[in-house]
Amino acid sequence: MTAPFRFPRFFVTSPSPCPYLPDRQERKVFTELTGPHAGELNDALGRIGFRRSQSVAYRPSCGSCTACVSVRVVAGEFQLNATQRKLRRRYSDLVVTACRPWATDEQFQLLRSYLSARHPGGGMTMMDESDYADMVEQTPVNSHIIEYREPSVDGRPGALVGACITDQHADGLSMIYSFFRTDDPLRPGLGTYIILDHILRARATGLPYVYLGYWVKGSARMAYKTRYRPIEALGPAGWTRLKEMETVSARPVEAVVLA
Repeated sequence: MTAPFRFPRFFVTSPSPCPYLPDRQERKVFTELTGPHAGELNDALGRIGFRRSQSVAYRPSCGSCTACVSVRVVAGEFQLNATQRKLRRRYSDLVVTACRPWATDEQFQLLRSYLSARHPGGGMTMMDESDYADMVEQTPVNSHIIEYREPSVDGRPGALVGACITDQHADGLSMIYSFFRTDDPLRPGLGTYIILDHILRARATGLPYVYLGYWVKGSARMAYKTRYRPIEALGPAGWTRLKEMETVSARPVEAVVLA
């Protein structure tokens, strides 16, 4: 039986300044996710290091630079350490809901606050409500936005304190983008909690992995991704436990032919 999703057309972007490492240029290879097999294509590309943005799957293709490395947590073997257990207890009162991918003004206002605090001057700070709606709703795959809310008050939903756009793959959850409240001293570590919740959510449903995107060696902004063990990185030999790759240069598997 013919499987059309096996033969997508790939394109390469023009070089642009790298957002993670100074004095470097980035370039991406990408393809469109369309048609009835978009979910299967997204799954297959996710296993070789691609990420999704709306209806596009992409990965770095930067020539001489191989700093960006795809990483995924092995959910079935993950064990909370003492600090993570304490954090889970601290947030045990939050109401967590997997919502259909539909953008709301409450989510957008939380995103604006998050970007202003964590990524001032970044490209996403220019997003308006329509851009955010496209980011959430333009998904050809099985996607949700996971909401994290304070406990309800008088039967009304509590305040939204965190959210994550999440895809479900055949072999795991892919965290596309998370954002959360950063200005509450009584609620520190929300970003960590959201990752932990996804790992435990995947494990409870029998999904083996949580895809965290790219770990960028040398970027302080991406160092947090190595705190969740066991974690695998994608290199020339496929997916390997990160501890075996921390001292070597890693390049994603070259498994596609550019059109």
